[in-house]
Amino acid sequence: MYNTTLDLVFPAVIGKDVVSRNNGGDITSDAGLLLVSLADRKLGLTEAMSNSITDNRDQGKVSHSKLEMTRERIYAICQDYEDANDLDTLRHDPALKVACKRLPKTGDALASQPTISRFENMPKGKDQVRMAKSMAQRVISQLPVRTSQVIIDVDPTVDPAHGQQELELFNGHYGCHCFLPVMIHITGDDGVQKIIASVLRAGNSGATKGLKSILRIAVRLLREQAPNARIILRADSAFGVCDVLDFCEDMGMDYILGMKANNPLHSLSSHLQMDACLKYGWEGNGTREYGSVSYKAGSWRHARRVVVKAEITQRELNPRFVVTSLDNLDDEQAYGFYCARGEQENRIKEMKLDLNSGRTSCHSFLANQFRLLLHTAAGMLMGVLQESLAGTRFAKAQVGTVRTRLLKVGARVVESARKIWFHLPSSFPAQDVWRMMYAALVSD
Repeated sequence: MYNTTLDLVFPAVIGKDVVSRNNGGDITSDAGLLLVSLADRKLGLTEAMSNSITDNRDQGKVSHSKLEMTRERIYAICQDYEDANDLDTLRHDPALKVACKRLPKTGDALASQPTISRFENMPKGKDQVRMAKSMAQRVISQLPVRTSQVIIDVDPTVDPAHGQQELELFNGHYGCHCFLPVMIHITGDDGVQKIIASVLRAGNSGATKGLKSILRIAVRLLREQAPNARIILRADSAFGVCDVLDFCEDMGMDYILGMKANNPLHSLSSHLQMDACLKYGWEGNGTREYGSVSYKAGSWRHARRVVVKAEITQRELNPRFVVTSLDNLDDEQAYGFYCARGEQENRIKEMKLDLNSGRTSCHSFLANQFRLLLHTAAGMLMGVLQESLAGTRFAKAQVGTVRTRLLKVGARVVESARKIWFHLPSSFPAQDVWRMMYAALVSD
């Protein structure tokens, strides 16, 4: 434990010394955990996750349930405590204790770092598969039954590794030893992009490794929730290959996928490319022409529509190709719809930068996959909080801003015989937003 009686003396103010000491008692700097716990209750996430874990411990000797430890770890990640070492002291924090259903003063402390580390190595492979399905189901269940269209965005991202973890392998494209997790997001009629899954993969994995298994589960859950929705797979050129196209058609899915340029595509679209050059010339920087061609690669079942964007950039012709089954969009609309996939990169940045999803430093691959699931769950809860901010000045705030401005709030916690009081600062500038978030989170 830290020395809580050590005085720190700051410059005097009007002749009086300014002294700090860590002995304030039941005071928290994370009162926003109350809102995080409401988001969890609305989504039913941690309960679904913990129910997927097989607990072989002697229950007569258990002090910390799997549900409590799941909540403790995920809630701490939401508040930027991604290192389990922080829980050695944070386990006494009154806000975290209340969020995890323990009394702030008279209740026992939460689990410490060694207990959490053992917990991270508890779930087996089958447990984690069940857990991943339950997490996706809880998010997908938030879609209205009458949803007309769901976009599935898929993108891999690099997770550099710096130790001797299982399956951290060298990736020539990124030039480092790493894992290569794949992130899956969905977007419904409301235009809100939500993460439903993240799967850790070996560093040398191909882009499409494991994709079919993930999509089968996602499509089944989507059709159970919104049976009449049109499902569209959207991804970059790493996924615009024969196996993925055939799979989408077999599953009854639409697709819009990037395609790598090749000589036949250049030949088929040469008239479009020449039109761009003749119409705008080399000085027409940033100008573009759209069109489409019918193209059949040697391994394809049949010809498919390929949208072409012929653009002049920096005095060079820069054509791009997208293969799609969407027949309700013209060429320019289809390409614009494809480019909207860039929004997923912002969600992935939030996962990596604001929620520290790259803390895959366990030796065991399964433990690292579980860690990724914990960080993904934190992303799901933060997504619920972001949705609760609709209509406020923070409606478009990213995860880091939501945490800093709304969740990192100090409070004095008082436990009486009948109530637990959280006395927030009277000068807290976002009091109105807190009330609006609360109202949104407790509503059905």
